[in-house]
Amino acid sequence: MKIIPVILSGGVGSRLWPLSREHFPKQCLPLTDTEYSLLQQTLLRTVSLDVADPIVVCNEDHRFLIAQQLQSIGVTKSSIVLEPKGRNTAPAIALAALEAQKQNDKDALLLVLPADHVIRDVAAFEKAISQAAELAQQDALVTFGVQPTRPETGYGYIRAGEDFAVAEFVEKPDLTTAQAYLASGDYLWNSGMFLFKASAFLSELKTHRDDIYSAVSKAYENRSEDLDFVRIDAELFSACPEESIDYAVMEPTKKAKVVPYVGDWSDIGAWDALYDYADKDADNNVLLGDVMSEGSSNCLIRSESRLVAAVGVQDLVIVETADAVLVMDKNNAQDVKKIVKRIQAEGREEHMFHTTVHRPWGTYQTVDLGDRHQVKRIMVKPGEKLSVQMHHHRAEHWVVVSGTAKVQNGEREILLTENESTYIPVGVVHALENPGKIPLELVEVQSGSYLGEDDIVRFSDRYGR
Repeated sequence: MKIIPVILSGGVGSRLWPLSREHFPKQCLPLTDTEYSLLQQTLLRTVSLDVADPIVVCNEDHRFLIAQQLQSIGVTKSSIVLEPKGRNTAPAIALAALEAQKQNDKDALLLVLPADHVIRDVAAFEKAISQAAELAQQDALVTFGVQPTRPETGYGYIRAGEDFAVAEFVEKPDLTTAQAYLASGDYLWNSGMFLFKASAFLSELKTHRDDIYSAVSKAYENRSEDLDFVRIDAELFSACPEESIDYAVMEPTKKAKVVPYVGDWSDIGAWDALYDYADKDADNNVLLGDVMSEGSSNCLIRSESRLVAAVGVQDLVIVETADAVLVMDKNNAQDVKKIVKRIQAEGREEHMFHTTVHRPWGTYQTVDLGDRHQVKRIMVKPGEKLSVQMHHHRAEHWVVVSGTAKVQNGEREILLTENESTYIPVGVVHALENPGKIPLELVEVQSGSYLGEDDIVRFSDRYGR
């Protein structure tokens, strides 16, 4: 029986702001690898296991980004289940289990993996999965416990008993308790990874939290399929209680088992975790991007768009993006959330978008923004098309930089090539398409009394927005 990877990709990762944003979350970023995102790495490490097509559970706002990342690593057959609203891991896994049963038999084995973990020791990972699969075939609900390497206060723990039994789940301890756990050798970090039959999990969920089971089942029964996506009924799913798999199932069940994973692992939850995990230079610095350091030590410094120079500083995290710079004592990494909450409270958008925004058809980047004008650089992928739309408050002027643009401008349809342009008045129905074989790049100048993204009236859209 093949294992079905279930990738949980519902989080945002606000503690990794300003790199992680609501519409481009940390699991989609290449934080520990120059080529692949955390999500892509998670899927790639399952390839050698001879697994079935994966199921990804994600936020609806991330659906096109997730689909694009899967396709770019050759994953063309997958189920992307869209959560209308985050309800924690128990409902998310229940959705995946129901989807797996629809596609396969009721005893399909689910390998549940968060999308933001980093594991370098693939051989040890595969060994732990092999052990867990034998237990799961006997209807056990298996969790993976990571062999601790330090007295960590940021993780929950599992006290292991004999024959893979779970003796106790323990909340995040203080430092003294964590030191005692490490010294005893009986405790493992609670990794949040699981392996079990879809039927076994759903049965235990129904036994211990029938309210969650019933709500998720009703929402799933009223699902719809849209392109590669499985849309869950929003109203019914919103009625589901919010709960983690640990509290809902793993702690009350009598079928819990824990398999130790002895190898390299991190959940990269905040900047200090990324610093601890990354390779360091002679001054114990992690320098990423266009960075110069003189006399600085124990720092993580990351540049995304310009030169960052650090002189004579210690124990800092410095992260530069095109629209925000974070400077923080490394020991205060958990407090980044406070800044994100302030940004939200003040009605700003730096917690939501980067200056480059990804869409299913390509990207756009805001170059300049004033009271009555906005300039964007737009890239449309070959063969893709923006929605047929109009605006009540703004006019647009498009200038093609490279490639070919097929433009609907009111009643006219025209082709534009390099250095050619068109003007679209307020209220005129228009559309933009790239009929060519190379990316279309153009500059868009907007002018008007209101320039928000919600001033779009769509008449048709191939992406179902």
